[in-house]
Amino acid sequence: MENIKYIVYKEGLHYVSQSLNVDVSSFGDSKEEATNNLKEALELFFEDDIGKSKYQKIGETFVGEMEFHL
Repeated sequence: MENIKYIVYKEGLHYVSQSLNVDVSSFGDSKEEATNNLKEALELFFEDDIGKSKYQKIGETFVGEMEFHL
């Protein structure tokens, strides 16, 4: 069993949950729904051996925010 690190952020009217270990994300109307949907998407992703081979272990994580003029 491995731990999956993820972030949740609001985009428009929905919350997006995104895994940091593999390129899988999902969304929902609430943080909880987005997280539950991500768990389901990850379970499907890891059913395949290809998904398991793409798993990257991530150590300590930090979340930051930077301002950019676009």
